[in-house]
Formats: sequence, C-alpha cells, structure tokens
Amino acid sequence: MENIHKINTIQDVNNLDQAQKDEHFRHLYDDQPNFKTLARLDPDFAILEKEKDLDFTDPRVVMQLTKTLLKLDFGLYLDLPYNRLCPTVKNRHNYILWLKDLLDSTSEAGIDAKRVGMDIGTGASCIYPLLGCVQRPWSFLAVDIDEESLTWARRNIILNDLDSRIRLLKSSNQGPIFPIEEAGIDYLDFTMTNPPFYTSEEEMAESAAKKNLPPLTACTGAPVEMVTTGGEVEFVTRMVTQSLETRTKVQWYTAMFGFLSSVSKIVDLLHEHKIDNFAVTEFVQGVKTRRWAIAWSFHDNRPTQAVCRGIKADAVPKSVLPSSTEATVVRLTALTDISAFAEDFQTAISKLDLEIWEWDKYKLEGKGRARDKVWARAWRRKRKRAASGVAEEDVSLDDRQNVFGFMVLIHVESDAAIISSRWTQGHDAVAFESFRGFLKATAKACAAKLASK
Repeated sequence: MENIHKINTIQDVNNLDQAQKDEHFRHLYDDQPNFKTLARLDPDFAILEKEKDLDFTDPRVVMQLTKTLLKLDFGLYLDLPYNRLCPTVKNRHNYILWLKDLLDSTSEAGIDAKRVGMDIGTGASCIYPLLGCVQRPWSFLAVDIDEESLTWARRNIILNDLDSRIRLLKSSNQGPIFPIEEAGIDYLDFTMTNPPFYTSEEEMAESAAKKNLPPLTACTGAPVEMVTTGGEVEFVTRMVTQSLETRTKVQWYTAMFGFLSSVSKIVDLLHEHKIDNFAVTEFVQGVKTRRWAIAWSFHDNRPTQAVCRGIKADAVPKSVLPSSTEATVVRLTALTDISAFAEDFQTAISKLDLEIWEWDKYKLEGKGRARDKVWARAWRRKRKRAASGVAEEDVSLDDRQNVFGFMVLIHVESDAAIISSRWTQGHDAVAFESFRGFLKATAKACAAKLASK
C-alpha cells in the first residue's frame, strides 16, 4: 500500500488543522519514497525513472529527486544551479521536526504560535525556512555570507510566495554569527545551522572519493558551503562563545553535525561554560547516512526526554547526554481504589508551598512550580529562620535561580498504577532527583493508608 503522503495531495494537507498537519508531517518519511509512485505523480521525475538504474552520484538525479519530493510533499518549488549544494530532503525535514518538538515541549504557547527563527548559512536552496514555513506559522531571518547563494535563495523565496515571511541578510566571516541587532530583532525563538563539515577542500575531496562521488557537484556542494576554518567544531564553538553574549535573546541555539565526534566536543564546551540546559539527538536518513544535532539554552524550560536525549546511551559517553527530564517514580500494585489514591496523592502535593499546582482528575496528571525544594527539610528550616527575622540576604525565599517546575502523572495498568514525573523548569538536576524521592515516599504512604482502611 502506498504511503498516505503519496495518496493525499499537498492541497489536502493544507486543509488539515495544525495538529493533524503536524501528525502528517511527522510520519511523512516513515517509509522510503517509492520511485515508481513518484514517476507517476511527477512527469519530470518520470523522465529519469525510465532509465535502467537511478544513479545517485549523478547530480541530475539528486536534484530532481529533491525537487520532486519538495513539490509533491510540501508544495514547494526549487530552482538551483549545479554549482551549489542540492539538499537531501529527509534529514532537513528531520531537523524541522526536532525543532518543533523542542519548542513545543519548552513553551506554554500552542503549536499555532507564530515564531521567529534564524537560519545561519541558508544556502541557495533556503531549504530550512521553506520547510519551516510550510509546516508552521513561522517566520525566518535567513543569513549567508555568499552573494550567489543569496541570489538563488531570494529566487526560491519569491518562487514560493514567502517573501513576507522569509527575510534575507548578508553576513560576513568577520561579523557576528547571530546578527540580531543588525536585523533589528529583539528576540528569536531559535537559531539553526547546518555548518560546513570540512576544514579544507582536500578533506572534502577525500570524503567524496571514499563515497565514490565526483567532487564539486550537487552531491557535495561548493567549497563556500562545505569548508570553513576548523570545520564544524570551530564554527559551532564560535556560536557557543557568541551565545554567551546574546544569552536569553534566543530561546534555543541549535546546530546540526556531520560527525558524531563533534557533538562530544561541543557538549564539553557547554559544560565548561556551565550551560546545563541542552539537548542532543540523531537524525537517521536511509540505511547509512546519519546526522546529529545539539541545542542549548540559557532559559530554564526543560525539553522532554525524547527530545533532549535522542542519541542512544551506548553510542556516546554518559557525559554527552543531558540530565534526564522524565522518570518512573514507583509502581504500585494492589490499589483497590485508584480515584481515592489519586485524590490523597494530589492533596499531599498541594499542601507543599507551591506557586502553582493544577490537577486534572480525569487525566490523572498535574503540573506545578515551586520556588525551591519546598518538599525538603532544608526548605522548612529556611522558612522558619526567615519567619524568625533572619536577614533576607542570608535566607532568601525567592531566588528565581532555584525555581523548579514539574509534572506528575499516574498511568493505570490492569494490575498496577505507575507514578512518573517530568522536570519542566529549572537548572538543578539534583532537585528533580530529590523531588522524585518525595513523590515515591508520598505515594507509598497514600497507598498504605488506603490499604489499612
């Protein structure tokens, strides 16, 4: 059976609401594209498909496949020269999917929110802004140092009638990586980049030779797109360094890598600068091709576990993975009255000195925020000292650096109730561990109380 995205036209997709549209795009490439189906739907691809074997070292094939997928799956049109990089669609699409999850899991704004992002090194295709604008009501500042790439990018923006949502800006190697002030922007929801992989043209040529690809074609890209001093590690190192100045003017700084080893080096740099809120992930394209991405933030909203720890634990050193943001607290069996247990459990949580506590008795989940570890003995002692008149600078009850946001969930199975928690806000991973200890003790106490009745 053909994939649903080959059955539905892009016009059908545009008629969906935002949640349905997101679901469609999430599963767009669960299966590899069927070339015979593509040939049936796109006459331009059919011309190539008639050839005995599709040769993906041939720039014509690479470019036409990209154009066909963009046209059929996104309603986008692309015009590119053969001396500039022709992007593969799937891993670019994966980057956008991850960005959506990253933003959705760290913001109270809905999926319909209008966001502004910056694409650094947008290239001739301007592929990321085009894909982002199709899937969400986003706007982009697309930045590049190469005049020819910007000329083609402008052409593609106009070709897709997106000039009201995508603005181009020429930058330079000597200027800031994040030209926020130059663009007249106060705040960005995210920045993204797919930086040049290679440190030299020789390294790029060697890589192409290993893959049996001709150099400087649509398969590889021009040196200005693929080569930078120090390669991708040096480029993203500059990003991290400059982000220390722009800090909370951007919610999420992100970058994609061609080498897994680069991720470890940048995470070490984040640790060095005490940036604790970060995320890493892996993008899989086909059987062999993989890419990796990293995001970091000076804000305190924490992404979901799936978003921030998207690389398998056995693939990288433990230090590369950020702190867990989700965990099972306890599994309780022999609960005869789940409703009564849930009410006792949430009541116990509500008695804490919380800034926010909202409980949904139907979903059996709640969300809250505390100004500190208000469940711990140390907090009670601190509060008692403050009440006794100890100087405020010695006993502060309102240090926003200690804010802790959380969710608590009860999942009911046939023979048990699973209590779990998610860390949603804060900088202290130890606080999340401590809070889980409180939840476990509280849940067991509530269960024991019910059992004794």
